[in-house]
Amino acid sequence: MYIGQVMKDLLKWPRPHSPPVIKLEKKTSAEYGMPSTHAMAATAISFTFVAVTANQYKYPLELGLLGAFLFSGLVCLSRIYTGMHTVLDVIVGSLISLFLTAIACPTWDIVDCLMLTSPFCPAFCIIVPLFLCYNYPKLDYYSPTRADTTTILGAAAGSIIGFWVNNHYVLNASSEDVTYSVSSITSEVILVVLAKFLVGIGALMITRQIAKTIARKSLCSWHKVSNSDVVAMQQIKIEVPYKFITYSSVGLSATVFVPLLYIFFGLD
Repeated sequence: MYIGQVMKDLLKWPRPHSPPVIKLEKKTSAEYGMPSTHAMAATAISFTFVAVTANQYKYPLELGLLGAFLFSGLVCLSRIYTGMHTVLDVIVGSLISLFLTAIACPTWDIVDCLMLTSPFCPAFCIIVPLFLCYNYPKLDYYSPTRADTTTILGAAAGSIIGFWVNNHYVLNASSEDVTYSVSSITSEVILVVLAKFLVGIGALMITRQIAKTIARKSLCSWHKVSNSDVVAMQQIKIEVPYKFITYSSVGLSATVFVPLLYIFFGLD
């Protein structure tokens, strides 16, 4: 995602002009279009999901690949439909993701082991993303791409630190290779999934609100600016730590606190 976001601000290819397209989404109109990071994310998430679960769960590989193709394809089509991207934007975005996934795949086990066991993992997951965000390409005008990138890297950093904490202190799972069967969809399974969703989303919303409020007020007080000053909040010295603290807290909560809630409520 960082690569895709940086490429947008380096290439500076405009989004489709309106007219002829009808833009159904106005929020991101200030960003550039090439490549589509939605297409990159959808492609990476769906095909990586199949790659890492194919040997862990008993399901037809063809069905998994079909699902990944449909999911990523629908996301790509939605970006064209909403007038946010051209066909070339989404094709390039998908191809970049497939390329990065292919070259990274051989290193997954090594990286996974390091992220779970290395004592330097928490420091790495804070220092490196912040360095990347503070050195994000500068534009002549304000664009939300830096804030969005910091949000993504912050959530990822918090999640990885959460997995590290689980491995060392909380939910230390077995390292044995186990193959699981996909459960049948029953009314009981649906209720458990719904309950997990509501508990998880509720916990993350509360975490986000608390972290957001504390980070915003603390940073504004430190830099002596008004909490309601929109321009001040867009400055790198406030925007980057504000977004990073908020969403790293969300990522940490999702991987540590929410699973503990599931155990507490008997939903594990």
